[in-house]
Amino acid sequence: MCDTFVVLRPGSVILAKNSDRDPNEPQRLEWIPARDHAPQSTVQCTWTRIPQVARTHALVISRPYWMWGAEMGANEHGVAIGNEAVFARGELPADALTGMDLLRLALERATTAVAATDLIRELLARHGQGGDAGYASTGFRYHNSFLIADRGEAWLLESVGRETEATRIVSGVHAVSNELQSPRLRRHAKRLHGLAARASRRQTRTACLAATVHGIADALHVLADHGEGNAGPRFNRLTGALGAPCAHAGGVLAAAQTTGSWASLLSDTGDQHWATGTSSPCLSLFRPLEIHRPRLTGTPGGQRDTGSLWWRHERLHRAIRLCGWTPPPSFAADRARVQAAMLASPAEAWTMAEDFLERWENAGGSAHATSGPRWLRRYWEKVDLAAGAPALRPWRDPD
Repeated sequence: MCDTFVVLRPGSVILAKNSDRDPNEPQRLEWIPARDHAPQSTVQCTWTRIPQVARTHALVISRPYWMWGAEMGANEHGVAIGNEAVFARGELPADALTGMDLLRLALERATTAVAATDLIRELLARHGQGGDAGYASTGFRYHNSFLIADRGEAWLLESVGRETEATRIVSGVHAVSNELQSPRLRRHAKRLHGLAARASRRQTRTACLAATVHGIADALHVLADHGEGNAGPRFNRLTGALGAPCAHAGGVLAAAQTTGSWASLLSDTGDQHWATGTSSPCLSLFRPLEIHRPRLTGTPGGQRDTGSLWWRHERLHRAIRLCGWTPPPSFAADRARVQAAMLASPAEAWTMAEDFLERWENAGGSAHATSGPRWLRRYWEKVDLAAGAPALRPWRDPD
């Protein structure tokens, strides 16, 4: 489950996304330089190998640690993309390109949003889509839609198998949340899956909030939202806290957690990219990313560690869970102050973010949950137990 939106204002385009996946599935921020490739060479994607191109662009992405492809990212030419799982009838092969592969291939090979749109359509026609895309749910496969933006326009590309529909967006706001929007493709939709994912509710909320976005700070507030009137996540037994952009796991039918968040401002005067590299944007700081300046964030995997950015922040996230999902007022004030300072001084932002995390990553100590429904406490006990066990998917080294 995910929520992605794009906002087109005079002189700039903002694309932002929350990536909702398994709560023990870290995402890695990864910097990939531009490269030249030998003739007739190939590239190994998550489940299949395809021909490589002569040159690939520099990019920065956020990817599930075990995949080749990415959930969201941007390249040196000002193209940014976020993908969405969409649920539709039709068999998906095991050895095809995942939606995340398609996203990364488009960033590596395209210099405009329309070129990226055309490229994904060509790759789908040639190689198809499919392959396991879940972490704990082996065999979980889905079709994909994409929001693709550059400094002047955006495109919504929806797909079912090899069938596609592309819509150009030149102004205003557009949001997508795990449901097909094209009337031609909606006839393939698995509507019960969309209901279980609360896709319409999240899309409505995200689009409403995105209409108020005029800059990066506004976009970050949208990604941290828990729904109208809710200061924190609101859980139900079937879908957890999946009714708003900032998702928290805990449901029987849907157990997705926001495991990474991203926002890009694309402009002829200079692009900005901000990402958490951590779960729960409501508790995270968004850090500035520069395409040609890699940062050290560790190598998180599916087993808890003490050194990676993702798992260090997860100690904070899960400590606040033990306190009933309500951080102390001093935390909220500190987070707001530091994020504002980071937005004002991007050059110092990573140092500020590290200082903040050092102050708070051990919050809660060895406390045990004493509030919240028993079923939710038991769900997270199982999640925490699995985090201490061997990973369900092997680590994939960066290419």
